[in-house]
Amino acid sequence: MSKNRTKVSSSSKRSGRQKRESMAMMMVFWGVIIILAALGIVARGGKTAEAKFEIRLEDVVRDAPYVAVHEMTASTVAQIEFFPKDGPQPQIAISESFYDFGGIGATEVARHDFAIANQGDAPLTIHRAYTTCGCTTAEFSALVIPPGKMAIMTLVLDAGFHDARGQTVRRGVIIESNDPNNPQIEIWSQAKVRNE
Repeated sequence: MSKNRTKVSSSSKRSGRQKRESMAMMMVFWGVIIILAALGIVARGGKTAEAKFEIRLEDVVRDAPYVAVHEMTASTVAQIEFFPKDGPQPQIAISESFYDFGGIGATEVARHDFAIANQGDAPLTIHRAYTTCGCTTAEFSALVIPPGKMAIMTLVLDAGFHDARGQTVRRGVIIESNDPNNPQIEIWSQAKVRNE
């Protein structure tokens, strides 16, 4: 009889331990979700480069076009040469930081233009730009933007690059520039890929 109790007791201990481990894993999971949500809220509530400005074709710089692709290397912000602090500075401004394509076909290539303006007093240089996924590229009309001018960045999302049917995908472009107040900004897009 005592042997059975020992077996039940060991089994109960294992079951209790498994429940505690499962509960701990759930707590970690939800903790990460809460932290990520809080970071998203903080990022939205913090300083942003998104601004309202007039987009005029005569202000668009089209010099030395560049295509940003997916990279998995670390940030290079520490390598950017900024202007002296007491002198004129560039100031990056973007027409929007998020665009929702809505529903797109499973093999569709979707495009959207974003304006990147320099509202500062010194030339804005895009030091580096890269996308968060191989299915996304970003075509820049220029990498150096004089004060009062802008470049156009066309974000291209190729839904057929991966089999993403029935999924909502979120893809971004990270831009590193010589704006000392916003040396790294993110522009995001989203699309719901249909099952067709």
